[in-house]
Amino acid sequence: MVTGGGAKETLVRVGGRRLRVTNLDKVMYPETGTTKGEVIDYYTRIAPLLIPHVIGRPVTRKRWVEGVGTEQHPEPVFFAKDLERGAPAWVKRAPIEHSGGAKDYPLVGDVPTLVYLAQVASLELHVPQWRFAPDGGRGAADRLVLDLDPGPGVGLAECAVVAGWARTILTGMGLEPYPVTSGSKGIHLYAALPPGQSTQAASALANELARAIEADHPDLVVSSMKKTERGGKVLIDWSQNNGAKTTIAPYSLRGRPHPTVAAPRTWAEIEDPGLQHLLFDEVLERMGTIGDPMQALGFHSGGREAEAGPLAAYISKRTAGRTPEPVPSNALGETPHGEMPTFVIQEHHATALHWDFRLEHDGVLVSWAVPRGVPHSYRRNNLAIQTEDHPMDYGSFEGTIPAGEYGGGSVTIWDDGRYELEKWRDDEIIATLEGRPGGPLGRVRLALIRTGGEGEKSSWLLHRMKTDAEGRTQPDGIVVHAGQQGDEPPPDSPPDPPAHAPARASAPDRGTETPAVWPPTAELLRPMLSTSATAGIARAAADRWGGGAWVEAKWDGIRAVGVWDGTRLRLFARSGNDITHRYPELTDLDAGFGPDRAVLDGELVALEPDGRPSFPLLQNRMNLERAGDIIRESRRTPVRYYLFDVLVHGENDLTQLPLTQRREVLEAIATGSVEPLVVPPVFDDVDAALDASDRLRLEGIVVKNPGSAYVRGGRTDAWLKVKITRTQEVVIAGIRPGKGGRSGTFGSLLLGIPGPDGLQYAGRVGSGFSDSTLAVLLKKLTPLRTEDNPLVGVPALDQRDALWVRPELVGEVEFGEFTPGGILRHSRWRGLRPDKSPAEVRRED
Repeated sequence: MVTGGGAKETLVRVGGRRLRVTNLDKVMYPETGTTKGEVIDYYTRIAPLLIPHVIGRPVTRKRWVEGVGTEQHPEPVFFAKDLERGAPAWVKRAPIEHSGGAKDYPLVGDVPTLVYLAQVASLELHVPQWRFAPDGGRGAADRLVLDLDPGPGVGLAECAVVAGWARTILTGMGLEPYPVTSGSKGIHLYAALPPGQSTQAASALANELARAIEADHPDLVVSSMKKTERGGKVLIDWSQNNGAKTTIAPYSLRGRPHPTVAAPRTWAEIEDPGLQHLLFDEVLERMGTIGDPMQALGFHSGGREAEAGPLAAYISKRTAGRTPEPVPSNALGETPHGEMPTFVIQEHHATALHWDFRLEHDGVLVSWAVPRGVPHSYRRNNLAIQTEDHPMDYGSFEGTIPAGEYGGGSVTIWDDGRYELEKWRDDEIIATLEGRPGGPLGRVRLALIRTGGEGEKSSWLLHRMKTDAEGRTQPDGIVVHAGQQGDEPPPDSPPDPPAHAPARASAPDRGTETPAVWPPTAELLRPMLSTSATAGIARAAADRWGGGAWVEAKWDGIRAVGVWDGTRLRLFARSGNDITHRYPELTDLDAGFGPDRAVLDGELVALEPDGRPSFPLLQNRMNLERAGDIIRESRRTPVRYYLFDVLVHGENDLTQLPLTQRREVLEAIATGSVEPLVVPPVFDDVDAALDASDRLRLEGIVVKNPGSAYVRGGRTDAWLKVKITRTQEVVIAGIRPGKGGRSGTFGSLLLGIPGPDGLQYAGRVGSGFSDSTLAVLLKKLTPLRTEDNPLVGVPALDQRDALWVRPELVGEVEFGEFTPGGILRHSRWRGLRPDKSPAEVRRED
């Protein structure tokens, strides 16, 4: 992802490619203030939907080097066919002969190429309705396009009417049309063509269609290009099916005063009287809500097998229903926005034992079979044979492929995690992989070097680098033996070190303490709560408290009170529920807190490989109940317990002691604690803490009065939370049915925030949901269905097809701002908050 930034030139790494981006803060759309950084960010995020519609097609671009200007003062634009001489060598291109010689057109098949084109101000991407043939020549027409262009006196509504007439004729011919609001004036209709159609035949067909509709509706439709005949009518421009013509690509931005998009739409939207063109941020929001309405035309047309589809080989070798492996449509996967790519190494007991080594790249898992697994030393290289690309869903696959099916045998995950890419070339890949904590791989820098062949079945060497990315010597890894489980130590490994804790520091003098009640009741386990504040209020409070600022990071997890009885740690949520069983990596071991019992306060946090806390990642753990699911997910998503306070130690209740003294006790207790149990450092400066949190992309900070007591269950001004990322707890009150790819689940949730008149409507959220999240939410919400609307102030449009639920579940969203009417703008789902009740939800101003 690339956004904003004041630097004039930045070197970025996208999908393993290095390229320079400049002037990210340059305004490309003055009327909305949209910058080049936002343009690049849009194309990066929309890539999984856009690429299938342009892959294999020559791209003609419209470039606005100085931005689009305004309606009154537009800036110059020029068409670019030939790829610039300074374009990176890795940008794929293909020649087309012109009268003046061949021109090399860019081919867009990956995110780095899209970022490069956006960097050189290629706002609009135009493609023909044919793809290059395997021999490099012009292929047959695979799509038909009708451009419905309104003349003077008519607009989008009239185009929608004509689109409906065209739909009736096309479906009667066996051609399913897909509408796109062009982002400029009218509507484009696409339909897949049968194989072998020439562009001349496609143009003739489109011409006849246009003339037939004109004959039936001469008062509104014209098929002639003469401008004198277009007043008050919709032109059906059939000429864009000519092999030399191009049409704006689906999901391309437009160079209009506002950043509109050529946006695929559903027919229900086309029939809506309020139909309008969509802006780029609206299109991004729709990604998570309805996916791609014209997905059926992606990579190819009409659902036919596609040599250009990235998963064609994988799909051709498997039959859904006969293997437990995922058998998806021929489409790209998507890494959550801004995260490092994933890897998985699977132990595969097929005809011969081997390890499948898979790296996420450009929406698929690029895969190799490695007979001897990851080499344990830089002194040896192991053979790797490249296999077909696998879908992203394969990264979590474990199971037994039936005998007789391709790859028959058992598959288990040996290790998985994320990786940082240094280089990705056709013949060399270098990356640093970090597996699960405590897993067999650890952190290791590896190289794959191609030694023969190309593509599937090519030969590579898997090499363990001698040094890491910083030049330090890497330690040897475990030896993987054929016939041995990869996580077993080799026979000559030294024994594990004794598992005793180091000597414990003596506890500091704590003065007078109150006797503690043991075992603690639910009331005594209620945590102290913080109050929302701005940075300015927090600074003033820190100055007022004296003794220096006391600032902690806000860790973006869930609160948990830990009860240590001297041998075992139990965990309790804010609600009082016992959640010990959900986090065995914290509770099924000796935490190392010593023989004295204690009650501790902290945050359960799931970390990305780069160390950033991730609340969405934690969602994978929060709601699990079955022991098998918990153990399996604890390997994939380990959790840490970040401690920041202590309520009880030994026989004493410490809540009336000042925070500074409680912290001394906490640090003494945790001296010998095991790795997942951490006491993070404290900042002594509000601004320094904010800068660090912003740099590390944390949720925010908590500024505390160092002399304050601990108030169980109380929300006081002694703890002030300052958020960098704006989040809001919400009550789920309804479901909007899903469409397209979401037809089996839901499209969006209707949200509420308690107010003086009841549960006040706060808007909808339709993005940020993974497939697994959709399934979990639907399972939880279905039993809560009710006929009664629990919300106050829902607009008629939003409640038109709403399915109401009892307002019992609390979730959390990220958002941009509240509208004056109290509606969340640009909201994105973060996850359920089972630790919160609806009564606790309040608006975060």
